[in-house]
Amino acid sequence: MSIAQDHSHDHAHDASSGHAHHDHGIDNIGDPGSRRRGKLLFAFALTTVMMIAEVFGGIWSGSLALLADAGHMMVDSLALLLAFVGAWMATKPADARRSYGYGRMEVLIGFVNALSQFVLVGWIIYEAVTRLMHPGEILSGVMFVVAILGLFVNMVVLRMLHGHAHDDVNLAGASLHVLGDLLGSVAAVLAALAIRWMGWLWADPVLSLLVSLLILNSAWRLLRLSAHILLEGVPDGMDCAEVEKSLRSAHPSIRNIHHLHVWQLASGSRMATLHAELYEPAASASALLAINQLLLERFNIQHVTVQIDPDGECFDQTPGCVGHGHP
Repeated sequence: MSIAQDHSHDHAHDASSGHAHHDHGIDNIGDPGSRRRGKLLFAFALTTVMMIAEVFGGIWSGSLALLADAGHMMVDSLALLLAFVGAWMATKPADARRSYGYGRMEVLIGFVNALSQFVLVGWIIYEAVTRLMHPGEILSGVMFVVAILGLFVNMVVLRMLHGHAHDDVNLAGASLHVLGDLLGSVAAVLAALAIRWMGWLWADPVLSLLVSLLILNSAWRLLRLSAHILLEGVPDGMDCAEVEKSLRSAHPSIRNIHHLHVWQLASGSRMATLHAELYEPAASASALLAINQLLLERFNIQHVTVQIDPDGECFDQTPGCVGHGHP
């Protein structure tokens, strides 16, 4: 008979089984807090206003750099709005259809944000090549003023979001868009100065191309990260072989560990499932406690499900799960 233990059980069960309970309710995974959602909403409003200003400024001045930055800001506005929706959805509790809740919504939105950057880069490259072949008149004065305003707005928004982006794929996606905007504003300022003082009309499309390459690199990194989480890959910096080796020595009664799986539900929300074979089945409570403490304290895995396989019998029909009682 197998014994499955999980953090979702109540405190009474945890006390009787020796299973360590940690205050990391799965329903709250991914909740960035109301303050963070407020920042996203304010950033969305600020970016939208600046985007409209850059559209008019780009059309008035004839600058591709401004229009490219305005197009990027349009995507940013949508990205920030989606980030806000994702942060709000992540606070919703689990229900009958989604037992893990909505925490992974932030990762899905980060993935979509990264894909949208590739579309934007394609448009910028097309427009830049067209402008290089057929340069037109550019009002550098108007371009410079609007670009400076855009640079200031992007710096304010990036400062609001960047502090949380390291541990939140949702905010990382939004921050990526804003960072690309900031680089676009810098390029527009430099292009305006080059056109104003040197008469280099080619500076506008060339700097737009350089910015698009920077955006492409960041978008690729975000795409890989979010796709890895969606595919339930092992968290970065974690070695499953090392985790398994550590678990085997976590308690004297542990004979073997197998079928270990470690993944992330959302940013920073590590989970694990495993089978454990014991020398002494009566020591299951203390072994469970040792396993959970080791995974939490050493590997920061908050949600753990352990199945005890008594007498080496493996009850999982997955290929490769063979206990001592099987041929």
